[in-house]
Amino acid sequence: MQNIEPKHPMRRLFLYLRSYQRTVILSMLTVVVHKVFDLMPPFLVGWMVNIANKDTPDWIVQLLGTSETTTAVVFVSILIVVIFGLESLTQWIYKIGFLRLAQQVQHDLRLDAYQQLQVREVAYFESNRTGNLMAMLNDDINQLERFLNSSLDEIIQLIVLFLFAGAALVGVSWQLTVIGLVPIPIIYLGSLYYQKQVSPLYRRVREAVGHLSNRLENNIAGILVIKSFNAEAYETERVRATSEAYRKANFDAIEYSAPFIPLIRMAIALGLAAVMGMGAMQVISDPSVLNVGELTFFGMMIQRVLWPITRMGSVLDEYERARASARRVFGLMDTPNEIQEVNQPLPLDQFSSAVKFEAVSFTYTDGHLIFNGLNLEILRGQRVGIAGTTGSGKSTLVKLLLRLYDVNDGKITIDGNDIRNVRLTELRRLVALVSQEVYLFHGTIYENVAYGCNEHATREQVIAACEQAQLHDFIMKLPNAYDTIVGERGIKLSGGQRQRLSIARAILKDAPILVLDEATSAVDTETERAIQQNIYQLTADKTAIIIAHRLSTIRHCDKIIVLKEGNIHESGTHDALLAQKGIYADLWAVQIGEVS
Repeated sequence: MQNIEPKHPMRRLFLYLRSYQRTVILSMLTVVVHKVFDLMPPFLVGWMVNIANKDTPDWIVQLLGTSETTTAVVFVSILIVVIFGLESLTQWIYKIGFLRLAQQVQHDLRLDAYQQLQVREVAYFESNRTGNLMAMLNDDINQLERFLNSSLDEIIQLIVLFLFAGAALVGVSWQLTVIGLVPIPIIYLGSLYYQKQVSPLYRRVREAVGHLSNRLENNIAGILVIKSFNAEAYETERVRATSEAYRKANFDAIEYSAPFIPLIRMAIALGLAAVMGMGAMQVISDPSVLNVGELTFFGMMIQRVLWPITRMGSVLDEYERARASARRVFGLMDTPNEIQEVNQPLPLDQFSSAVKFEAVSFTYTDGHLIFNGLNLEILRGQRVGIAGTTGSGKSTLVKLLLRLYDVNDGKITIDGNDIRNVRLTELRRLVALVSQEVYLFHGTIYENVAYGCNEHATREQVIAACEQAQLHDFIMKLPNAYDTIVGERGIKLSGGQRQRLSIARAILKDAPILVLDEATSAVDTETERAIQQNIYQLTADKTAIIIAHRLSTIRHCDKIIVLKEGNIHESGTHDALLAQKGIYADLWAVQIGEVS
């Protein structure tokens, strides 16, 4: 399932900021005040020029109560220091505010996106590459952080600049203001065209960086295979091609962004030249209409208005990058989960009677039919073995029980309760799974065995679980025993050791339903025999579902079912199934040479 695309991704970002309303409002107000102080130098210089020309502004004369030039110069000089001090103070305040806001939003948004990702159904991860998801959680959220950190305040400053400076310029000469601001519509239309052209290009950039992350993540995880097949040159070429696609996507965007600012600067230069030329002529012809100080003010202020517009290209560039990232991040967060919990779930604190698959039908999203009206009852305390050829649905049975997928038709019940009507946490608390695909986290052996039980598992309990899983003796031979680091994905352990550790983890969970999905597939024959001898101890007082290709693992189960073509083809004890001389008997015949 692919993420939906929000229609207004940046609106979603600003709606997300409502949780930080006080910080946002304070920072924005401080930016406004700062920009007003930042625009004061043209006023100050204009006043000082007029004072030097013996034309002290009336408001200064009235405020000071004297027209004495020296006093006015001292007053404006002090005012310069005060205004620059306030400008520096407000800049410090709003910078701190936006920096804190950006970091907090980045932190919370990443956690919210991760939590949303963590509850997604398994099918979602099957249709979305890991590297692409990593790019969303890292690079895309970092892009939003950069926008909040540096570009949002620039947008606010541009708005204040146009409003405040525009009003001040009109107050001096509306005719010159009109002439000076002629470039703005040109710049605005050019910006709209730029935004329209560059938006899809930045979407391609975000997609390309996702593909690159996928490739790198894939290769690092499969480094052993790459080395064993001497495929380094081949993989280097594939990384080069993917990186080249990312570079080309960036180059395409750069081709549009690079000429934007130079063109704006030329438009501004023409406007500034027209204003200063006409203003100078007006001062020469009629100083009473426009004096030297006002012309100086006008020249400086029109630059303050026009030159920052050269930043509009960079601001729009960051805005479009942020928009592309917001589309991906909020697309992830807004896409509904296919595995939905009911509003008023039924309690399921314990397992007391039976697990039932009632007329269950299930098809994967690719159209592959697995079950077609499957009926199966597993009583509390029973040991049920599941056999069948590859692709018959053995592991899918467990995935449906854990509600990693929802059935298409029929239902699965525990003690008569449809598992779709109970909390997922309560359902999965009842099941301890030993999967054929063992995943270990980077950390110590102790941490991996105690995973999920860290709050209440003691060291003695961890050791006892490892003894039952035939792992304790091996651990004690290691230099740091239970504090030995297993490495990324347990790379420092063999396949059999990882599988025994997974068994110990399930034993420690002590759930009433124990699922062993090919639990001995990666262990050696001696270890398998030791685990099989302890199978009754491992499953004592538990309901056990044991999936195995090695039929010796399930030969002593209370009931064995054989899956074929979406349903139960055979069912019975080991001896009864051999007597039927069907699929099970054929599979046993193939493996009989492995039984001691």
